[in-house]
Amino acid sequence: MPARRLSLIGLVVAGCLLLAGCAGTAEPTPAPSASGAAELTGTLTISAAASLSAAFDEIAQGFEAEHPGVQIPPISYDGSSTLATQIIGGAPVDVFASADENNMNKVVDAGLAGDPQVFATNTLVIAVPRGNPAGIASLGDLAKPGATVVLCAPEVPCGAASQKLLSAAGVTVTPVSQEQNVTAVLTKVAAGEADAGLVYATDVKGRDDVDSLTPDGAGAVVNRYPIAVLKDAPDAAVAAAFVAYVRGERGQAVLAAHGFGAP
Repeated sequence: MPARRLSLIGLVVAGCLLLAGCAGTAEPTPAPSASGAAELTGTLTISAAASLSAAFDEIAQGFEAEHPGVQIPPISYDGSSTLATQIIGGAPVDVFASADENNMNKVVDAGLAGDPQVFATNTLVIAVPRGNPAGIASLGDLAKPGATVVLCAPEVPCGAASQKLLSAAGVTVTPVSQEQNVTAVLTKVAAGEADAGLVYATDVKGRDDVDSLTPDGAGAVVNRYPIAVLKDAPDAAVAAAFVAYVRGERGQAVLAAHGFGAP
């Protein structure tokens, strides 16, 4: 065989071996993330009951860490009745978390949300200023002459629950003020502007400026917290993922750490 032909054959063989070697060392295409974290992007607007503020701030941080493409602006916290009114009035909200089912139902009945899911429960306690200077020891003491008591307004979940608790105990209280969210009640009690107030058990957890006691019958008055994606949410997939996160293992662990009961 002529030398020139052998040389050509050698070049062809070498080229094939080189291509085979390259194919064997090629990097495999990475598989998509099982969690889908890289796929979620957008901005998530949340309105949540005031009693959820500490827990939801922590949950939002965890969700953003897991989904770096998602941004959550400061969550809007207030009484659930106020938030429901804002949403019905056209406030741009992706996820609504209420402290009761009644106010959630207002949003659902307005055709703005569907399929709310309960994710937490809560009960009431009597909050008093540190040291309990007025010596409040029971629900009955809230009705004593001279006792100054702050309650949530009746349309607010904590107010409706307070009225139910007091009625069951046969106690009539004339509050010095009725607040639009539970945070305002606790603020007045902590400042010594009232002898006592009815707030959620979660509100006093970890506080050193108030004391609290669990009144008789508190276990029979339980607030159920529902959460829902608003139908006009521009990033419905992101909103649904957040709801799933709240109801999942990580979200439930945060809620439990803040004193909330299981759904």
